[in-house]
Amino acid sequence: MKKLLVLLMALAPLSAFAQSGSITYDQVIKIAIQLPPEMESMRAQIPTESKNSLVLLFSETESLMKNAPKKEEDKATEIRGEGFMFRAMGRVQAENETYTNLDEGTITEKRDFMGRTFLIGGDQPAYAWKLTGEQSEYLGYPVQKATAVRDTTKIEAWFSPEIPVSAGPELFAGLPGMILVLSLDDGKIQYAATEIKLDGLESGVIKAPKEGKKVSRAEFDQIMEEKMKEMQAQFGGKAGNTGFRIMRHNMP
Repeated sequence: MKKLLVLLMALAPLSAFAQSGSITYDQVIKIAIQLPPEMESMRAQIPTESKNSLVLLFSETESLMKNAPKKEEDKATEIRGEGFMFRAMGRVQAENETYTNLDEGTITEKRDFMGRTFLIGGDQPAYAWKLTGEQSEYLGYPVQKATAVRDTTKIEAWFSPEIPVSAGPELFAGLPGMILVLSLDDGKIQYAATEIKLDGLESGVIKAPKEGKKVSRAEFDQIMEEKMKEMQAQFGGKAGNTGFRIMRHNMP
């Protein structure tokens, strides 16, 4: 039996063993903006989504997701009407990072928020994945579909067992292969791999973030909620980190 096992391992494809590399994802967030009646005619000119590029560095034991290098600078957009101005400011992407220790099942998140940096530690979330049996191909890799629901959020993932690392974008993981495509709540937030490199990584490039105030997830959520209420009171209506503002003034 031992000789047979050794022979099977020798004949198995290299992709069945631990790998390391990087995956670049496009992140798309749908934006729903409530407009006053006098601005409805301008709706077609207002962006309906925010797009970012993220990169996941991974090995068989850990992963780190952070911003991908920017190719071009985002520019501000202004739309002027009778008595108002809509400004879509050039998006300043926060230097957020998500580190996961796959062996220990723990995560460390670095989050920049309102000029402050926080470190959020805790256990890696557990998802009750269900395999649907659907199969396809993505970027040349065979993928399978899995679904889950967590805190009323519907999750749909396509993962590839050919990349045998149980990881994915942000905090999403727990499948027998790398998640290449992810959709939340019917596409309100989407992640799609655009480039996959399995040529290894230099030693030490995957590191847990160290700088920032250490807080729990509950503490960070409370801080965010309080600041968002302050922004709503300041700007009127809903506020967020999308870089969109509606301003009213007397136009010349």
